[in-house]
Amino acid sequence: MGLFAQDFRAIAQNIETSIHGKSDVIKKALVCLFAEGHLLIEDVPGVGKTSLARAIARTLDLAFGRIQFTPDLVPADVTGTDFYSQRTEELTFRPGPVFTQLLLADELNRASPRTQSALLEAMQENQVTVNGRTMPLERPFFVIATQNSVEMSGTYALPEAQLDRFLLRVSLGYPEHASEIEILENHRLGRREDEQVSPVVRAPDLLRMVETAAEVHVSWAIHDYIVRLVAATRRHPRLALGASPRASIALLRASRAQAAADGRNYVRPADVQFLAEATLAHRVVRTPEAELSGLAVDEIIKGIVAAEPVPSRLGQQ
Repeated sequence: MGLFAQDFRAIAQNIETSIHGKSDVIKKALVCLFAEGHLLIEDVPGVGKTSLARAIARTLDLAFGRIQFTPDLVPADVTGTDFYSQRTEELTFRPGPVFTQLLLADELNRASPRTQSALLEAMQENQVTVNGRTMPLERPFFVIATQNSVEMSGTYALPEAQLDRFLLRVSLGYPEHASEIEILENHRLGRREDEQVSPVVRAPDLLRMVETAAEVHVSWAIHDYIVRLVAATRRHPRLALGASPRASIALLRASRAQAAADGRNYVRPADVQFLAEATLAHRVVRTPEAELSGLAVDEIIKGIVAAEPVPSRLGQQ
């Protein structure tokens, strides 16, 4: 695990040369990717969501594709389509931008639900089906989707089935004072921050790290703790819909990657607590009363984590 932690720190530090003052967000984003999950970045416009995705792709030396989601986008614009070649007089498949290693789905909630659903199969099964023909996607395959949290006009809310495909949801937030000054200085010098990032690992090393994270030991007590946290969302009085068993699996996978990032071969309760909000908050639905009162989902999850007893004995590590 020491080599994993060393590489993880190098990757995170490299990204931090472009995305300033957001070490926790960067760590969660990388944990998501090393757990072979997909990441949703939700925040106000202009805080660097796209820059973070580009910086990750450059650092991990991944083939990068971007789709700017708009209301007139159709599924074929995502997956690709067959076209007729007059030269060969045959139908030829033209791959869409989903055939890449890291796909940035920019402003995903601006597309119609039909177009959003074009990503479901790719995110869940690492494959794409077009006209009855199924084609695998290259590993690694990650989706980083962004959506603006304050814009409602011309947007479509992501359905629960779509949100459930994202392992983690994070928010960047506004930069600190010193970080924003550095952003202005880079702008003055004509430097795009994500272009300053250089590759740290290659795809084979990345896949090795994914496999290492999957081997991290999880005791029965941690399994029990994860299930108790997720089950608590299903009986919470301010939640109309709790998290599914897929949330338990997501929290388990993310906690393994978090433990490996810290150089451990076993998961601790602190790993689960660090990732609980990012893993669960987008998978639950508030009651109408909770929405009207302005109670944030994040606060509900924090309350659940604070109330649930932490295992004192982890069993054999």
